[in-house]
Amino acid sequence: MGIVYYGGAESPIHIDDRVLAHLKVVIATKLRRNESFTLSFQHGQDEPTGRTTIWLNPAIPLRFVFDEPEPPELDPELINDLANSANTSGGIALKREHVLSASGGTHALAEP
Repeated sequence: MGIVYYGGAESPIHIDDRVLAHLKVVIATKLRRNESFTLSFQHGQDEPTGRTTIWLNPAIPLRFVFDEPEPPELDPELINDLANSANTSGGIALKREHVLSASGGTHALAEP
């Protein structure tokens, strides 16, 4: 399970390592182009009910931490899907299986 630390957020975002590797490519590409966008996800089972949307902007500190020492093989189709989603007004909305709770359980996420 990977972790995203974003700005001064109170808690990190836990995301499956494989998905996070793909998300990192899309986020880095967008931010390198100085393009801002949103990333949305529902809270995990061990967190208060609700959902979060963060505004990703090149001026806000961002750090990715992976459990696995070796990067996974990247799926160009998943990168393309995430990039296309980032280019919409709704931004990226992670699917149910993509985000994990701090205890390792799956978050209940809305489908994009």
